[in-house]
Formats: sequence, structure tokens, C-alpha cells
Amino acid sequence: MPLEGVVDVRDYVAFYWDKVDAWFEEDEEVFGHAKDPYKRVDCLQSSRRVTVVVNGETIAETNRSVLLLETGLPPRFYLPKQDVLQDSLRPSDKVMQSPYKGEARYYSVFAGGEVFPDLAWYYRYPTAEAAKIANRVCFPQGKVDLYVDGELEEKPRTPWD
Repeated sequence: MPLEGVVDVRDYVAFYWDKVDAWFEEDEEVFGHAKDPYKRVDCLQSSRRVTVVVNGETIAETNRSVLLLETGLPPRFYLPKQDVLQDSLRPSDKVMQSPYKGEARYYSVFAGGEVFPDLAWYYRYPTAEAAKIANRVCFPQGKVDLYVDGELEEKPRTPWD
């Protein structure tokens, strides 16, 4: 019998995600957490001019980005590494998992004489659904000044920005 005022969880199963060897949906392994069936990810080639400014310094500029649209999150632009100042990127030890995109590895960014830890990320081997973002760098517009076609993007409020 459940305690008064507490949700009855008798018919549910819980587990610690970091204690299982692997989780599969059908025959595909899922990373990070179970997928939400009402969430989707779309990756679109974009020729819009994207400029990334960190600490007053332009560190990236391209018209060859991939726009990633993910339910419930702000649009993200993934830029070719060739269009980012290579001296500004410092490999980080931070790694995160997304069941929708795969394993993200982070870069710290050196700009304007300062280092900004874990500011950008990339997916070396993304999931099939996000294959277009492979090895492209994302700078979240909540932490950088991101210009699209010359217009400064609004800084969203998310747990990652």
C-alpha cells in the first residue's frame, strides 16, 4: 500500500542508467537516457552567414553550417572545423551523451586572452539521424554572441546555456 500523498510506483520498474551495460530500443543501442517518442531531431544544410564572437573576438565564420532542430531546444548551428580559428580550440576532457545525437566531446575556447572552459562541442560519430553534424563544432548561442546573417541571435535560457 503506497504512503498517503505519494505516487504509487508498484507497477513501475526503475534502474540506474550508469549501472546497466547497455540499453536498446529494438536493435539500436541508446546512450545517455531513454528516448522520448515525441521528440525529434532534424539536420538541415544552411547557407546563412553564421558568425561566432567570444569575448569580443570573432572565432568562427561560415556560410556552410548545419542547422540542428531538436524538439524543446533552441536551434543550433554546427560549423565546419575549417571555418573556426584552430588556435581558439582547446580539447577538453568533458564528454556527454545524447540518445538523439550520440557522444559529445567538448572544447574549451581561447579568445580575447581568456580561456572559456567547455564552451563548444562536437560529435565525432553521431547517430544516423544526426549524421550531418559529424565533426562540426557547435557554439551555444546562450554563451557566445552568435550572428546569423548579421543579426545577433537571442540568448536562450536552457540548462546548457
